Amino acid sequence: MRPSRIQEVRPVTQRPVPDRDAVDDIVDQWAHQWPDLDVSPLKVLGRLHRSYLRYQSSLAAVFEEHGINMASFDVMAALRRSGPPYRMTSGQLAESALVTTGGVTLRVDRLEKAGLVQRERDAEDRRIVHAQLTDEGLRVINKVAEAHFANESQILSGMSKDDQASLAELLRKLEHSIVENQDPTA
Repeated sequence: MRPSRIQEVRPVTQRPVPDRDAVDDIVDQWAHQWPDLDVSPLKVLGRLHRSYLRYQSSLAAVFEEHGINMASFDVMAALRRSGPPYRMTSGQLAESALVTTGGVTLRVDRLEKAGLVQRERDAEDRRIVHAQLTDEGLRVINKVAEAHFANESQILSGMSKDDQASLAELLRKLEHSIVENQDPTA
């Protein structure tokens, strides 16, 4: 089944970015109350967190419209990206979705009950179980993916393509910095 035409993104009238926001106010309050405390990371991470909360809310609305949640979308999208026959083992899904195999099992259980995926034992090694999109699952993920990526395009439409590319690279560096600087004993 091929996905239908991707939905068009509505043009957004670009409004100027305000000179100040809530994060600026919080930083100023800290500076007033505790001048020697360096809260400059809040300028990045506070804004990242606030943006994430708004983004998460927008995603949840799209998924809810289609009767799934983020966890279901993660599994179904991984299966869809794998290509025909749209199947993977729990280990492959866990690696793709960055969750434990136990977490994948719960997600697949829910999707199987909804008729969106089915489990199938490997013909050569019966110990291996694959999760595979059903025809209905493929129809649903195609529809949801189109709505999801149109929504994400809409969210980013207030930024130029160059700004989006720069931000993407900076976020790659941020994730690398977080991973490199995590406490290995934690």
